[in-house]
Amino acid sequence: MKAAPHAHERHERTVRLEGGDYVVTDLGHTAASTLQSLPVVLRLLLENVARNSHGTEREQSMASIIRWLDTGTSKEEIPFLPNRVLMHDTTSTPALVDIAAMRDYLAREGGDPSTLNPVLPVDVSVDHSLAIEAFGTPDAAAVNMQHEMRRNHERYRFLRWSAQALDNVHINPPGTGIMHTINLEQLATVVAAEHGAPTRLHPDMLLGTDSHTPMINGIGVLGWGVGGLEAQTVMFGMPTMIRIPDVIGVRLTGTKRASTQATDIALVVTERLRALGVSGEFVEFHGPGVASLKAGERAVIANMAPEYGATTGYFPVDEETLLYLRATGRDESHIGMVRAYCQHMGFWFDPDLNPIYTKSIEIDLSRITISIAGPRRPQDRHNYTESGSVLDALKAPFSAEMPAALPRFPVALAAITSCTNTSDPRLLIAAGLLCRKARALGLKVPPWVKTSLSPGSPAAGRYLARAGLLPDLHAMGFDIAGFGCATCIGNAGELTPLVRESLARAQTRPVAMLSGNRNFPGRIHPELDLAFIMSPPLVVAFALAGDAHKNLDEEPLQTDAAGKPVYLRDIWPAEEEIDACLASSQDAGDYRSAFAQASSNPLWDALDAPDGDLFPWNDSSNYLQPPPFAAMRGQSLLGRYTAYPLLVLGDDVTTDHISPASAVPRDSHIADYLVQRGESRSDLNVFAARRGNWKVMVRGAFFSRSLRNLLCDACPVGHTLHIPSGEMLPLHEVAARYADEGHATVIIAGERYGMGSSRDWAAKVVRLLGARAVLAQSFERIHRSNLIGMGVVPLRLPYSLSCGPLQVRDSDRIELDIDPEQLQPRCVIKARIHRAEGHIDTVDTVAAIETQLEVQFLLAGGVMPTILQRAMRR
Repeated sequence: MKAAPHAHERHERTVRLEGGDYVVTDLGHTAASTLQSLPVVLRLLLENVARNSHGTEREQSMASIIRWLDTGTSKEEIPFLPNRVLMHDTTSTPALVDIAAMRDYLAREGGDPSTLNPVLPVDVSVDHSLAIEAFGTPDAAAVNMQHEMRRNHERYRFLRWSAQALDNVHINPPGTGIMHTINLEQLATVVAAEHGAPTRLHPDMLLGTDSHTPMINGIGVLGWGVGGLEAQTVMFGMPTMIRIPDVIGVRLTGTKRASTQATDIALVVTERLRALGVSGEFVEFHGPGVASLKAGERAVIANMAPEYGATTGYFPVDEETLLYLRATGRDESHIGMVRAYCQHMGFWFDPDLNPIYTKSIEIDLSRITISIAGPRRPQDRHNYTESGSVLDALKAPFSAEMPAALPRFPVALAAITSCTNTSDPRLLIAAGLLCRKARALGLKVPPWVKTSLSPGSPAAGRYLARAGLLPDLHAMGFDIAGFGCATCIGNAGELTPLVRESLARAQTRPVAMLSGNRNFPGRIHPELDLAFIMSPPLVVAFALAGDAHKNLDEEPLQTDAAGKPVYLRDIWPAEEEIDACLASSQDAGDYRSAFAQASSNPLWDALDAPDGDLFPWNDSSNYLQPPPFAAMRGQSLLGRYTAYPLLVLGDDVTTDHISPASAVPRDSHIADYLVQRGESRSDLNVFAARRGNWKVMVRGAFFSRSLRNLLCDACPVGHTLHIPSGEMLPLHEVAARYADEGHATVIIAGERYGMGSSRDWAAKVVRLLGARAVLAQSFERIHRSNLIGMGVVPLRLPYSLSCGPLQVRDSDRIELDIDPEQLQPRCVIKARIHRAEGHIDTVDTVAAIETQLEVQFLLAGGVMPTILQRAMRR
């Protein structure tokens, strides 16, 4: 397929909208009744293939989408080409490092490195490195920014070089907000206009290298998260081939209760869809309840699509979309054009329509109550009163010694954080009002609780100030500590001394309370394996309680100065209070002006970035090293071989387990390596900041205290068994030894392997460790794609196997025959398990491959060899 058809090949027609002539995509002779029967997400895909393909491919793809109506499912493939790509610093850095290394290769082979450029606009936010070190003071944001720029100076110089050397790459500097909030408030157009005579219109569509990209679905923009490797193919003009998706319809009815927050709805949706078994499907919300939700509330629900297992969480365009565009300062003529275009094309939401869906569920908004999720997975929802019983069920062992000043389950972190909840002004206003009421009663947060507020947008500071809530937030320790992901991505900084001391003595099980989207063990902080997700005002409430075990309905938060007990219901803000405060605080001009002010970052502007077509690597750098896989010499991993198991893992292995993002542990072999290279053990930064250095990342592979290696129960963290010698060694050393000995290896896992973030490093480390295949009972969508992008074959095991997949022991071997000439999407691959006793068990696995393009990637050895082959042919 061509990246885009030439003008004379486009299937277009001219229409009059809003008093002007526009060119729009001609959907052919598709009847209006047929369009109305399709989910809106499929109508948008229909427009995309009609606009970006041509000839036979166009007709076949459009017909395939229409045929989807016959059964509500399809195995047919279509091309998808977005109009832009969105990345953040810890996914863009490795992707841009790959491009820089591929440019080196082109130069060595006599090619022109300057020809290797993204052909689509690529917006990069710098939002994932912010660490919460200073907190509870008005200057916390400035102090944390100074630390961020000091630690990441080298990496940020590289990003500045990338913006200068590569076409179509734009970097939004630190302090401008989280990528998904920037997308909502600044970048999304809903309808894109290619100016000409006349202007061409089409839906704004994107791919983002973060799994929470679907947040933009909340205002009717179709976009989803992909790994950095898949993004590279799109950046260089290749479409992403997708199987026409199954679409789950979530019919919303009723209206939410006054006490219910958008977070509560998102947690219920997550619980219900995970129970349904959603894994990679598109989700679309419909029904009369949709109209009762504001755009900000929809964005919260859409944001958690990866938590409920979906590719999208789509809300079609309607009046609330237009109200949001107006509230964030978009031009009125553009807003009118969005309405006219969406209504003309059949993309406008109609609450009375009931499109055909693959499966449907119904959720009554009026039945949803205040909720929390955890303490280890976002789909484990509970009523907010049940945290104590949930914690009791863990039967946590404690030392006999009682802590002097702390409860058994102290709130260690209380963080209003993440794009999920801080992008909706209503939630931050509610948290501020709760602080105001607590302040009026003289309440204080206990000293062991580390509090923080890290909104997704600098505009939040403007409207919180205009509402007069910053002093109230300060009184409870929730000063703005910066604008970035912060605690949600694991950059929580040090715990308070009281908590650290109690942990060292095994007196307590500290708990994180956060308004984030994920709470996998060790993700929020490497020393914490318990965390609950909740709304921002509830974070404040638990901070005041200081005890994660409290039933906030029956037990008081604290007593006031007069000794009177204060309950949550006494200070929970009423809906009318939130409405009034929100109305008085909003100014549409804030969004662009606050963003422009934050973009003028003197520390960023002062960076002396190198120039030239090739990046000048530094061999002594601990942040940037050209990766060995960014070259055409990467070989296909297909073929016939008998392999040792490198790791045998259970269920729910996340990308945080495989390639952590949080702080580099000071007592780890990774820290030892960095210290040997001149780093300070007390200032090692986070793994996410070192994703430009493969030598660090491969040493950090599978380094998680909560991960159990079933191959070797006695192995320390980050170690495995070298089976021929029986030695327990760091994982990367075992992998290197197998490679030297000429032995193949595979990784074996249970269900939902690779759930969590989109990080491509979770696949890159698998390739660097030499594993030729991963055998798992199920794969999360993005990680499966990333494995293929690195040339590693994902094989799906039968669900009938027990929780110890294949029951593989250290004496067993796995024989696979993956014939390149026979490889097809979803084909059966036989795995022969050679048991130590001498017999052979045979298991039918299914290649977790969805498209012919993925087959081509595996044949070539991955995405990067494919890109380089194309570049060398120019």
